[in-house]
Amino acid sequence: MRLRKSRRGAHRSVSTYAQRQAEARRAEEAAKRAARRAEDAATPPRMGWGGAWSGRASFMTDVPKWRATTVQACGLWPFATGLGAPAHGVPLGQTGDGSTVCCDPITWFESANLISNPSAFVLGRPGLGKSTLLRRMCLGLSAFGTLPLILGDTKPDYVDLVRALGGQVISLGSGRDVLNPLDVGDVDAVAGKLSGREREALIGEGKARQLQMVLALLQVVRRNQPVSDREEAIISRALDVWNTRGSGTPLLSDVVAVIDSHPDACDAVALSRGDARAYRAATDQLQASLLALLTDRWAQLFGHHTTTPMRLDRPVVFDVSDLDRQSNDVLGAVLLTCWSYGFAQVNLAQVLQDASLMPQRHYFIVMDELWRILRAGQGMVDRIDELTRLNRTRGVGQAMCTHTMKDLMALPNEEDRMKACGFVERSGMVISGGLPANEMPQLTSVVPMSGKEQATLASWTNPPSWNNDLGHDAPPPGRGKFLIKVGERPGIPFQVRLTQAELALNDTNKRWSNTTSARHRRG
Repeated sequence: MRLRKSRRGAHRSVSTYAQRQAEARRAEEAAKRAARRAEDAATPPRMGWGGAWSGRASFMTDVPKWRATTVQACGLWPFATGLGAPAHGVPLGQTGDGSTVCCDPITWFESANLISNPSAFVLGRPGLGKSTLLRRMCLGLSAFGTLPLILGDTKPDYVDLVRALGGQVISLGSGRDVLNPLDVGDVDAVAGKLSGREREALIGEGKARQLQMVLALLQVVRRNQPVSDREEAIISRALDVWNTRGSGTPLLSDVVAVIDSHPDACDAVALSRGDARAYRAATDQLQASLLALLTDRWAQLFGHHTTTPMRLDRPVVFDVSDLDRQSNDVLGAVLLTCWSYGFAQVNLAQVLQDASLMPQRHYFIVMDELWRILRAGQGMVDRIDELTRLNRTRGVGQAMCTHTMKDLMALPNEEDRMKACGFVERSGMVISGGLPANEMPQLTSVVPMSGKEQATLASWTNPPSWNNDLGHDAPPPGRGKFLIKVGERPGIPFQVRLTQAELALNDTNKRWSNTTSARHRRG
């Protein structure tokens, strides 16, 4: 009996102990909850306290970001972060987090050593701001002392900017200025100031440019028929004969006259061996092609001496917008002539600078509408390549621009397509705007890009909203957005930001301005 009572007492004591432990745990948890409530009451929630007189925010903006040197920002650690984009060159715009993007091929090559050569290739669909981007580079580089040279403006996109910079506008077309395709500048006058190998090299370089321009024009007028080795040798010797007989810059008609006179130098390379009939048979087709460049639509463009020499002490633009209605072969030939002449003038300036006869200057050459020259005729890739390779890269930056990689891949043969892609591969940087998704396989075969970068470029091609009730033009989502790629480094996406002073210089739809304004007024 006593044993059973003692067991019941033991059970009661165990139960009482467990209850006390549970009560202690509940009390402890209640104390913790009370402490948390007190702490929460002292610390506002992310969006602020709710209720009257509380100041709750409906949304939270990003924390303002400020740029400073390590000396200025050292006291802000650990809240300071490194800048993602290089701070060298012309300020172009901002990244998504508000960081400023500075970039241009000359500064990135010369000062920052970020690229291997001072060149850029710009890709992007029409209407997304390629010309605006290049105008910003030209404007910024001019402030750094670099002179922009726009060697062929077809719309025009750069005339207002060059005029605002106090530059020279050369307008080519019917009843306007004329540019002799064989004009390589005043080589004789510059060569007279040199001696020895430098003089011989300058004269040889001038003749090489003249030869390349004649061959390029022949390929344009012949379309798909190439220039033979014999014809190239005859033209080369004809230029030599002119240089010994005449003075100044020859015209295409002068080259025809020399070939027609049957000089011994041309006879030797024509393999006619003094036989007039054999010489005619070897040169008739060549003379016919050259005469075609001196008649009808070609004569007013290539049949006269240069009327307005290009200046080298200020920005220059060749306005060819009057020829925009011409066929691709004519406009392509004119653009190629502008490129050749511009490169020749820059090389003369560099020779004078090396001889301390001219102040040291840097030039930024813009070569827009590349697709027009590529479509001018078969073999134009070789001519572009030879002209640009003759250029001295020291002190000269270069930017080529076209719409898509399809402009390069649409050439008739594989060899030309590979050479055209080489323009992109050899560029120090590739700047891409919005491109369609089906463009990515061709682009990534030349420029390594991640899947995210490809998706970003494709998203920038989306059209604006169907519903535009704002009373003004709704820009496409990808306008002004670009991605800078250098080798296999991650790309730098940014949005071009224009200042108020630049807006008037970046209106590339002036012909639509009055119509658009009237439509909005009627609406």
